Amino acid sequence: MRRALAGLAAAGLSLLLAACATTSGSDAPPPVATTTMATDAYHIGVDDIVQVSVWRNPELGITVPVRPDGMISVPLVGDVSAGGRTPQEVAKDIQDKLATFVRDPQVAVILTDLRSHEYLSRVRVTGAVRQPVSLPYRPGMTVLDAVLAAGGITEFAAPDRSDLHRKSAEETRTYAVRLDRILNRGDLSTNYPVSPGDVITVPERTF
Repeated sequence: MRRALAGLAAAGLSLLLAACATTSGSDAPPPVATTTMATDAYHIGVDDIVQVSVWRNPELGITVPVRPDGMISVPLVGDVSAGGRTPQEVAKDIQDKLATFVRDPQVAVILTDLRSHEYLSRVRVTGAVRQPVSLPYRPGMTVLDAVLAAGGITEFAAPDRSDLHRKSAEETRTYAVRLDRILNRGDLSTNYPVSPGDVITVPERTF
């Protein structure tokens, strides 16, 4: 009897966990994405500003943007590939090439301005808003913040059918936003925090 009860309990728990794992409809709130980025693992992009420092050789140090071809120019070494690589990889490459000219060089590559990341992490508002916009992401930003930055909705908008689109590595998920309730009733239940790369769409009414 005890074994049977234990088996039923285990089966029930398994079903419950499975149900929780697959609950992800458009009415479910989007997960809050972490916005902390480890620059050690960050892959340098075009227009990012990098600072190259060589220990005990300050004259070899530079601060430059990554060119459209993904390269940077380093004193003595010449062009070095930076685009698509981590700061550590670029530093190792420069260090190996400098070894021909400098005894035991110690090189550090630091990202001072992540311009390519800023572009990819913008929040965009499109559709029946007064001024469709592409906004730099800011921690704490919500759907309402983004819509207000777009000048609010137009008289042709259907705010009750608005959506928040969020792309992950695997798929793009869509979450329903009741913008009419947010604006007219102060109901903030769907005033979701946005994440880098989110797109908010406000459709027009169908007449």
